[in-house]
Parts: sequence; structure tokens; C-alpha cells
Amino acid sequence: MVLSTRHLLKALLPINSACRTFFGTTRFSAHMMVSDPIINQKHSLSEDDENIASKKLCIEPRVKRKKCAILLAYSGQGYLGLQRNKGTKTVEEELLLALKSKNLITDEGFEQIQTMHFQRAARTDKGVSALRQIISLLLPEEVDKQVINSALPEQIRVLDIRRVTKGFNSKNSCDGRTYSYTCPTFAFAPAEATIDFNYRIDAIVIDRINEIVKSFLGCHNYHNYTSKKKPGDPSAQRYMVSFSCDKPFEKDGVELISLYVRGQSFMLHQIRKMVGVIIAICRGVAKHDVIERSWQPDRLDLPIAPGLGLVLEEVHYDKYNEKFGNDGMHERLDFVELNDQVSEFRAKYILPTIIKVEKEESSMQLWLEQLPLHTFEVRTEHRHMRTDVNEINSPGLASLQAAAELIEKEEQHSINDTNTEVPPDNLSTLADAAQAMSSEKN
Repeated sequence: MVLSTRHLLKALLPINSACRTFFGTTRFSAHMMVSDPIINQKHSLSEDDENIASKKLCIEPRVKRKKCAILLAYSGQGYLGLQRNKGTKTVEEELLLALKSKNLITDEGFEQIQTMHFQRAARTDKGVSALRQIISLLLPEEVDKQVINSALPEQIRVLDIRRVTKGFNSKNSCDGRTYSYTCPTFAFAPAEATIDFNYRIDAIVIDRINEIVKSFLGCHNYHNYTSKKKPGDPSAQRYMVSFSCDKPFEKDGVELISLYVRGQSFMLHQIRKMVGVIIAICRGVAKHDVIERSWQPDRLDLPIAPGLGLVLEEVHYDKYNEKFGNDGMHERLDFVELNDQVSEFRAKYILPTIIKVEKEESSMQLWLEQLPLHTFEVRTEHRHMRTDVNEINSPGLASLQAAAELIEKEEQHSINDTNTEVPPDNLSTLADAAQAMSSEKN
């Protein structure tokens, strides 16, 4: 019997469906029971992938931040300056640790402070304090200063936090800075006066101080009042806006006096050298004309006063306040309403430290004893010693001068001698100086 094609297809269709069902199920079951090594290798997570995945889970939520200005007061006693220097104790390190502990900055912001636009208005050196230092950085919109203070030492206080413009930079936006230098009044006593805490300054000496400080007003070349600055360097030109001596006051049996100087900017050690010259003139160790001579290209031997009494009083933002202080969105940065808090901090942490250290270490008295060792002339010899140092009753300093002179001669000889192969041994030179001094005594 011959089947037509139509009848043949009808007969084969059920068989075809059953085969497809059977082989499809078998293939699916085999795939489920036997794993494909290629597929496993392709989709398995490596350790690096797992670490990345875990990091993604730990990403901190995005926090909306705004540029802020922190008003910071601190006593620099016990700190190696303001600026952060990893491995050392600085004021900035304390502040950053406090911000991190309160989750106000991220780990990345703590390690790389430039990521949060961190900037200080002025650097202060070892032992130098500040009453109105300004720090600009990005912070969360809602920040409580008391939260930060709870994680800071008592000698470092956040006095206020204010919202500023997006482009504000605490250093570049300021118009000037005011510093004060506070010390016992006996520092300015005439040469014939007794140097102790019983000394009391009179109006004649105060008038003399105010007359001397006028010589610093205006724009001058301050290359002699810092280090590693050449006379022709344009950055040595600095402008002093005001300089005055305040009235003396007494605290804990010590009469103190403060000098206030405002300038557009200052260089390293500049104010301390200015104060050193003023004291030297009042004491009769130097003549008034040394200030005029210091503007000239010659390098003079000028003293540097102790850093203990130096305080950053205020950072000025006159142009910023004029432009943004009354725009309805930003506050002024003069902080006049916080003057009482500033005065309290000065009385509690800064003045007692100056008196305590002066009584225990006699830093100003010891410095005054060494003041006559400076020549106030062009540096032709060792910069810290006079040629007549042996006439002063200070054998230790005389030995130091002798050693310094020998070292300089040895170094100069090694520079001039192009054939020398052995560098000068400064320790041997010191030993030679000590032996020479011993021979002179015998």
C-alpha cells in the first residue's frame, strides 16, 4: 500500500515530538548535573573582585559639603608649629584628628587634605600662638563647633564656623595680618637698669619704643629679617601698615607689655628680628640707624627675639567683607562679636604660659645676656659672635666662637683647594678649638 506524503507526516509527527521531549529533557538534566569548567572559570570571582565588591559595600554615603571658615585659637606651647608634618606634634594634626573622629572629614580627606580644599591663613612656628587663625575647608552643611571641641585639647579651641563663598581661600583672600609680641617690660629697660621682675617701665621708655617702631612703617626690603632671602629678591619687599606699643599691664607679679604690628604679609622670623632690633636699640646695644642700614643690600648680623611671646592676633578680610559680608547669604569675617571669647582665651592660656615659661626658664633674661654678642654690622665673621667676645665673661661662648671661626676657615680652605679629596672634619676642628682654649687658660 502506498502512503501519501500527508499520511506519512501524520504518522511520524507523534514520534518526532516524543524524541524532542526526551532528548531535550536529558540534555537539560545533564547540564544541571555536570558543571561546565569553562563557564565556571569565566564567572567565578577572584580575590581582587571580592575585595572590590566589599569596598563598594563600604563606600561612605555622599555628604553635601560647603566651603567654611573655622576661627581657631590655640596656644603653641608644646607644638612644633601649626602646619601639619606627619610624625610630629602640630596644631593642624590635632584639628584633623578631631574632625576625622567626628566623621566630619573622610579618611581620604584626612590623608590628602587638598581634596577638601584645606588652607591656613598664616603659618605659625614652634611655640607661636594664635587668637584668630582662619582655616578654610569643605565641611558638612550642619557642623557644631562644640562637637569638634570635645575632641580637641583645651589649649586648642574652635571659636566659630562660618559659611563662605565657594572660591574663598583663607590665605589668598586675606588683606593683611596682625601679630602681637608680649614680653616682660624689663626687656626694654636701659642698660644701667637691673634686669628682674621688679622692674617697672616708665613713659619715657614707652615713647622711645613708639618712636623706634615708626621706622618700620611703609614698604621696605626685609631681606635682613629672614633667612635665605637675597637682597634683590622682589619677595623681600614687605609693607607694614601699623606698628605700636600698647600700655603695660601686670599679671602674677610680672609687668608685661605688647607690641602690635599689622602688615600685608610676613616672612619667616621677620617679626622676631624686628622686635630684637627694637630691644637692642632701647638697651643701647645698637644705634637707631641700624634699621635704615638693614634695608641696604649688605647682610647684617641682627638678633632674633624668643618666639614665646609671638601671637597671631587677627587675619583681615576687608575686601571680602565689603563684597560678600552684606549679601544676605554670608557672614562677615571680622568676628568682632567674639572679642570677649578671644580675651578669655588669651587670659587663660596664652598669658599664663608666657609668665610660667619666663619664670621657669628665664628665656628673655638669657637672651638679653647674649644680645651684646651681635655686631649689627656687615657679616664678615661668624654671624652670632663679636670680635671682642673674650672680653665678656662667657668662656663657653668664647670657645664656641673659636670653634666656629676654625670651622669656617677649614671649610673655606677646602672650597679653595681644588685638589683636596678629604672633606673637612668639623668634629676634629671643634676638638682643636677646645684644645686651643685650654692652652690659653693654662
